[in-house]
Formats: sequence, structure tokens, C-alpha cells
Amino acid sequence: MLKKRSIQMKITLWFSAALIVVVALTYFVILSVSRQTIQKTIRDTLITAVENNVDEVEYYSSASLVVTDGDVDYYLQHGDGYIEIDDDFLDEVNDIYTSLCQQDGTLLYGENPIILETAEMDFVDSQVQRIRVDGILYYVFDRKLEEEGLEGLWLRGIVSETQGEVELSAISRTSLILQPSLVLLAIVGGWLIARRMLRPIREISSTAAQIRQGDDLKKRIDLGEGKDELHQLATQFNEMFTRLEDSFQAQQQFVSDASHELRTPVSVIIAQCELALEEVCTGDEYREALEVILRQSRKMSRLIGDMLDFTRLELQPERYKKEDFDLTALVEDVCQDMALIREKGIALTCEAEEGIHIRGNRELMTRLLMNLVSNAYRYGREDGFIKVRLAVRREVSSVEETREEARKAASGKSRNSSAGEILLSVQDDGVGIPEEEQENIFRRFYQVDAARSGKGTGLGLAMVREIASFHNGEVTVKSTPGQGSTFSLVLRG
Repeated sequence: MLKKRSIQMKITLWFSAALIVVVALTYFVILSVSRQTIQKTIRDTLITAVENNVDEVEYYSSASLVVTDGDVDYYLQHGDGYIEIDDDFLDEVNDIYTSLCQQDGTLLYGENPIILETAEMDFVDSQVQRIRVDGILYYVFDRKLEEEGLEGLWLRGIVSETQGEVELSAISRTSLILQPSLVLLAIVGGWLIARRMLRPIREISSTAAQIRQGDDLKKRIDLGEGKDELHQLATQFNEMFTRLEDSFQAQQQFVSDASHELRTPVSVIIAQCELALEEVCTGDEYREALEVILRQSRKMSRLIGDMLDFTRLELQPERYKKEDFDLTALVEDVCQDMALIREKGIALTCEAEEGIHIRGNRELMTRLLMNLVSNAYRYGREDGFIKVRLAVRREVSSVEETREEARKAASGKSRNSSAGEILLSVQDDGVGIPEEEQENIFRRFYQVDAARSGKGTGLGLAMVREIASFHNGEVTVKSTPGQGSTFSLVLRG
């Protein structure tokens, strides 16, 4: 049953149960301590009453020595003289009984409700004794009178344990009234506090439910200002929702782009298949149809691969680990490999400073350079050129520093990106790009209609910009139609 209840109800029930147990234990502790305290108070009061009565008993050796001061005193003949018991003598007060007795237990004055039971009890000076009569515990306190003429006389005080029952009952009744009331107030307060503390969780749950049931992925949890654990949880949820929204939008964009870009090659493949099946064709015609289908299929494969790579880099950049590597060696290796293409008779040259190191992803930097060089090949002119340059741009503050830089360059020592900005550029003398189109070429699937339609997948430069951003860099282009283009990547240390 408890598993089906709300967190608020569970907290309140556990809190209430714990509180009731604590209050019950407190009640019994109060009664126990109160009983002990009351019993001690009874004994102390008994001793005080007997001690006070000691001063109220005096002895006169003859009647002529008795002084009357108008008080109503009580006189007893004792031996050759008289005992005066002052009117302040309290023989019974607050259920404490005091009596004047002889050594043999004979009662001379006062009251003793259990005189028969205490007749055989020895007198013990200044010590509390106990005796149980009919199940009731009595405290007995004796005080020996030592003044002249009072030898052999004792004051005996007696009080029963039940004297404290009234006070104990009052304490018990008060506790039984106050403690349940306090428990009830505490439970109500705990319920309200739990409700208030769990409000952020209800808000989180409500927002998540609205996002799940609706199409508004922009909705966020608003708990106001705060730094506690629930506000931190809400922040994490909001960041998760943002990530989900980005992923959903990327998925939608991916589906939209894929459907748009794949429509043409799929249509071509279907058309070629239908044409080949509708009528009998020659072997050359079948071969031509298969070549078209193969070409379009390869284009689709490249497009899907590029789209997946781009989406992976855009949404999961953490999959690409960064490490320190030699950028100079990477650039030289890529240029050496791609120089073998010799497409359109284009000559590829490389100028790279020695020992330039960066912290990044080797695979992505290779992809970036290959995309730029491939782009230059694709839109270059016959027997043209491609120039790849890698250098570090520095601000040298003195002649000595200039000489030191030259010495390091001559010796081939490493240069770290922290020394300045790293510039990687790819220049060609191809068809160029109109100025109004130069920013658009970095958009996904954008192609300049005049010279680029049908070439490539339209994702190469978009991937270049994404890789540059991954490395905290920036890629720009300078181009003049008919004269060529220069793509530049700037990496800051």
C-alpha cells in the first residue's frame, strides 16, 4: 500500500510515525522523571516540616517560668516540669503528620495515621525510613530532641507516597492534552512543508508531461531563483530538454535534407529501371542504364555518409577526442597524397612551417583539409594550381625575439599554437564565387547554381565550418569570379 502513495504522503506518514514514537517516549520519560522528582520533593518537605517543629517544643522546669504572650499554646507535664508546644506546631499539613513521642513509641502529642504499624519501628535520628502499609509506601523521618528536659523525646514525621499522586495526575493530564495537540500541529505543519518542498518536483513532472504530450519542445522548468538541489535538478532537466530539442530539430533537418537531396537520384534510378523494363534494349543501352544507376547510387552513398558525419559532429562532438599532434606533418601528408590526383592537370603545392603543433582531432583536421583541396580540384580551371600554406602569425616585440624565431625555424624546433595564430589556407585559380554568394556556400546543401549545380553533396564546406568551430577556429573565404578563391582557417592558441 505504501508504494502506491505519493512522496508527500510517504514523508508525512513516516514523519508522523516517528513523531508519535518520540512523543510517547517523551511522555513516559516525563512521568518517570516527574515521579522521582515528586517523591524527592515529598521527602524533602517531610524533613523540612519536622525540622521546623523542633523549634516549637520547649521545656520549663517549673510553672513559674512559663511565659504567656497571648498565644494559645499546649502544655504537657513531663517529669518535674512542663513541655510547651507552641501554637505554630503543625501536627498535620499537606498530608504530612508530625507527632511528639517517647522513646518507647508512646504518643504525647500530634497525629500518626499508622501509629500501630510504626509502634515497633526503631527511632533513627535524621534519617528517612520506609514502611509499607496496605500496599501504600510511607516515609518516616525521626528527629531526636536534645534540649535540657527533653531527653528521650522524639519528633516523628510521616507522609505517604500517594501525596504526589495528585501532582503526578495533573502532569499526566496536561501531557495527554498538550502533546497530542502538538503532534497534530506538527503533522499538519509537516504536510504543508512537504507540499511546499515537493512543489518543484511537481513542476518538473508537469513540464515533462507537457513536453511528452505536446509538440512544444521549447518549454522549460521555471522554479525561479535558487541554488538548492531541486533547482540544480531543474537546471539539469532544462539542459537535457535543450539537448533533446536540438537533437529533434537536427533529426527533422536530417530527414528533410535527406528526403530533398535523395529525391533526384532516387527518381533517376527509378526512371532508368522503368525504362529498361518497359521495352527491350540493346546491351549498350542496358549498360548505360546500369552506369547511371551506379553513379546515382554512389552519389546517394556519399550524401548519406556526409550527412551522418555532419550530424554526428554537430550533436555529439564529445565523440571526437582531442590530442596534441604535429599539424605540419599532417598537412604535408595530405597534400602529398592528394597531389597524386592530378585532376584537370592541376598542380598542388604545399608550403608549411616546421614543427607547428596543435591540440585537436587529427581525423577531423584531415577531413577539413581534404574537403578544401577536393573543393579546389572540383572547381579549378584546366592546368591551374592549388597552393596550400601553413604558418604561424606572430607579433614580435624586439629584434632579439625575431632572431630567436629565425633560429628556431632554422633548427626545426617545434612551434606551439600558443605562440600566436595558426593560418592554414587553400588557394586556387578556379571559377571563383560571386561576393553575394560567399557566405551562403557554408550552408548545408547550398550550391551556387551557375557553376556548382550537380557537383558534390553540398556538405563539404558546411563540414569545414563545423570542424573549425570544434577547434575554436574560424574559416573565411576571399574570391573573385573568374580568378579563383582562397579559403583560410585561423586557429587561435
